[in-house]
Amino acid sequence: MAAPTVDFGKIVARAVMKFLFFQGKGEREIHGAMKDVLKDDCLSYSTVKMWVSRFRTGHFEVTNEPQSGRPTSATTEEKADAVHVMILEDRRISAKVIAETLGISRERVGHIIHNILDMRKSSAKWVTKYLNADQKRIRVTTSKAILDRFAAGMADFMARLVTMDETWLHHYDPLTKQQSMEWRHSGSPRPKKFRTQKSAGKVLASVFWDRDGVLLIKYLPKGRTINAKYYMFMLTELH
Repeated sequence: MAAPTVDFGKIVARAVMKFLFFQGKGEREIHGAMKDVLKDDCLSYSTVKMWVSRFRTGHFEVTNEPQSGRPTSATTEEKADAVHVMILEDRRISAKVIAETLGISRERVGHIIHNILDMRKSSAKWVTKYLNADQKRIRVTTSKAILDRFAAGMADFMARLVTMDETWLHHYDPLTKQQSMEWRHSGSPRPKKFRTQKSAGKVLASVFWDRDGVLLIKYLPKGRTINAKYYMFMLTELH
């Protein structure tokens, strides 16, 4: 006796994906489980990946959201699937490149990205350079010591506090804010980037300041290294 044919509609298939997602399964496990049952009628892996990605951002509706305007043949699930795959492969890809690759208009691409995939393009924010455990411990210890002195009520404490930091000044910024923008779902965190890119040239600046403003800026001479003698030289000039 031949095995019965299993025919899942799109809504039922999405509901199954949602059920398996809440069981803690990833997109590969979900696709594999559905493939075992549906065989050649199973949805593509990229389609499963797209819906699992939506579930991860808190979008659990499995029916198509109503869209304004007349329907278009270009905005199909297959097109949305293809757009999503291209974005996942290169999150900095432009809508123009997607439109030219898939042969659809930029307006359709924008509709798919914003209304169907629920994604927005956001730029990376600068974050503090990576610190190891020992560096973090030193910063915490130092900060607590400063807070203890402040809590002790030292007279004019803030006026006596001088801060110093060093920064590399690049001759040009190798990656602009616009260039760092990536497509992200509305619930996804902003991407991050570290100042590790190379540039044509750079100089190390040591900056001292207090509550009233900058006290001293020293630029490290070319060919010289930061050592105890150089720090003593800067502290003497600062005094």
